[in-house]
Amino acid sequence: MTSTHAFWLAGRQATGEDSFDVTNSYDGRLVGTVSVPTDAQVEEAVAAAYAVREEFAATPAHVRAAALDHVVRRLSERTEEIAQLISAENGKPIKWARGEVGRAVSVFRFAAEEARRFNGGDAQRLDTDAGGTGRLGLTRRFPRGPVLGIAPFNFPLNLSAHKVAPAIAVGAPIILKPAPATPISSLILGELLAETDLPAGSWSVLTVPNDKMPALVKDERLPVISFTGSGPVGYSIMESVPRKHCTLELGGNGAAVVLGDYSSEEDLDWAATRIATFSNYQGGQSCISVQRVIADASVYDRLVPKIVAAVEALVTGDPSDAATDVGPLVSEDAARRVESWVDEAVTAGATLLTGGKRDGATYAPTVLTDLPDTTTLACEEIFGPVLYVQKTRGEAEAFAAVNASKYGLQAGVFTHDLQTAFRAHRALEVGGVVIGDVPSYRADQMPYGGAKQSGVGREGVRYAMDDYTYERVLVLTGLAL
Repeated sequence: MTSTHAFWLAGRQATGEDSFDVTNSYDGRLVGTVSVPTDAQVEEAVAAAYAVREEFAATPAHVRAAALDHVVRRLSERTEEIAQLISAENGKPIKWARGEVGRAVSVFRFAAEEARRFNGGDAQRLDTDAGGTGRLGLTRRFPRGPVLGIAPFNFPLNLSAHKVAPAIAVGAPIILKPAPATPISSLILGELLAETDLPAGSWSVLTVPNDKMPALVKDERLPVISFTGSGPVGYSIMESVPRKHCTLELGGNGAAVVLGDYSSEEDLDWAATRIATFSNYQGGQSCISVQRVIADASVYDRLVPKIVAAVEALVTGDPSDAATDVGPLVSEDAARRVESWVDEAVTAGATLLTGGKRDGATYAPTVLTDLPDTTTLACEEIFGPVLYVQKTRGEAEAFAAVNASKYGLQAGVFTHDLQTAFRAHRALEVGGVVIGDVPSYRADQMPYGGAKQSGVGREGVRYAMDDYTYERVLVLTGLAL
């Protein structure tokens, strides 16, 4: 995995004048060298996407679905190869990398299914008023235009799939910009798309440096932007292009609430295991990983030792080892930032129960309690293998603690009570509420997105397809209804 990788320009491979190296954050080895497009090549890709927009929108559904089905087959055939690549460029443990490829397969499969049934039309009688006699409204959805998809490093294949697959399904050209730290899996996706019969210009994968992105973001030929990443970057994009349609999937600081009725030993063992696993999977580099545990006072003293034991049982080490649960962060700088936030919290009075140590880009799975609410860790997304536990009394106080955050992506509520589940759904200011489990559960076909500073719009194949399109009504006159 040390070859030089071309990017994909309007469906064909191309190289530029510059390149950069992708390295493994665990051992520093070279994973690959990636070519960088020139400004002229970026312009060519955008011009091609804009030029093909009407042709692609008119492409028969079976053509788009067949292309998506092809990607499903080829991803499935190359699962192990691509998983090894994700693990190498991302530092993700191989067990989670294999799961990511499986999820990307599902995303393309869902998109193929939706492409076949999307846009059937919604007919509405308009003769409910006298002026509408003999009139029928037929509403269909049409692409807004070419999409600029900006993918993050933490799920380099699956979150690229969440941008590319819905665009193909609706016939919207897409330019995919992968994260500089993890571009190669997106380029492999380009290999699979190049094997299809999609129109030239309908897709590109451009390894554009971040400092070159403002011009691309502002290009009026790309009216839709789908961005997954940090809040400051996402909102700066939206503010710079107020007339564009933006979907922003931003950060969170996921809360797992354990209520008093979830109190048997079996209950607490399950909760502790799930909390430990999904605070630390992907090195904690998931927007819906568990960062906060809000435990009812009646179970707090029994739950905390179980969480600590479950966290300490996780295997930290080489991401290529199938036994490894927790690998490195994406870079040593990322691990240093996590270290500084935890050190700040401990200095401010938090109690460190386990972890709190860094080795290069690896940060030990960490549990804290007694966290002052003025610390950075209490207010921001840690994006690392760190959780803290706080004690509350009763459902109302627990739900208020969840809502005290400026983020609102997902929350998990451990309860057996159905009425409590519905109250949580009504009360919690988040995009998704998961009952009986952690906030980290995401099915790729469900609507996924947040409230407050966790973003705007929704992913999930059908919901992204809605975001990439708009309603257009056709009024038919003089009909015998």
